[in-house]
Amino acid sequence: MVGAVHRTARGRLRAIAPTRETLFSSLMVFHDIDSRSAALNMAIDEALLESASEPTIRFYRWNHPALSFGYFGRFAEVAKEKKRRDIVRRWTGGGIVFHGDDLTYAIVIPASDPAFAESSMSIYQKVHSAIRDTLTANGETVAALYERHSEKIPAVRDRRYKRDACFANPAKADVMVAGQKIAGAAQRRTQCGLLQQGSIQGVDLPDGFARNFATKLSKQTKEKTFEGRILERAREIAEQKYASTAWLGKR
Repeated sequence: MVGAVHRTARGRLRAIAPTRETLFSSLMVFHDIDSRSAALNMAIDEALLESASEPTIRFYRWNHPALSFGYFGRFAEVAKEKKRRDIVRRWTGGGIVFHGDDLTYAIVIPASDPAFAESSMSIYQKVHSAIRDTLTANGETVAALYERHSEKIPAVRDRRYKRDACFANPAKADVMVAGQKIAGAAQRRTQCGLLQQGSIQGVDLPDGFARNFATKLSKQTKEKTFEGRILERAREIAEQKYASTAWLGKR
């Protein structure tokens, strides 16, 4: 059971009761340990969305400095990082995310699954509640979900950019630890299903975090390895889309 979390002076944090019902009846889990380019990482997530017949989560890390920015972002705002980092425009929205030490995940919900009928915010909140509950399970970390109020929220600017970096400013239902955003995500909904890409960073993750996080989403998890056809399709998508200069600089 997660202990109570007091509200801040502005009441931005709230402790929601631990998740009692899982989001999915079953969940396919991929632990991707290979070091891949940013373009291929994005392409694998899209390939999984194309082919998924059941809810899927893919965990991956970055063994090299990288930066992803949202579909509606402007390339000019990140171009100066190109010499230092592997840069990619995501298919999902959101802001600028630095990768390297974070744990990244992608959740795919096929349109045939009951969870797809839920609102995007409901899915977002349930996934982040699972992250929060996993972090607080050992009693050593106090995490809560951010609650945006109608009042104006002071912005914490990332001085490297004209716009705010994703982890500089929490959005509703992002996961917070000690007043800092440690988990955020962005979504894309298509006729095939829903893709949520998220990053967890700035906090020490306990042993077995990914496995325990997955079990918070579903009591029936099945670990899988990539089939050749998924990687083959992902390479096609990466070449045609994410690795192309047209995609990178489209805005």
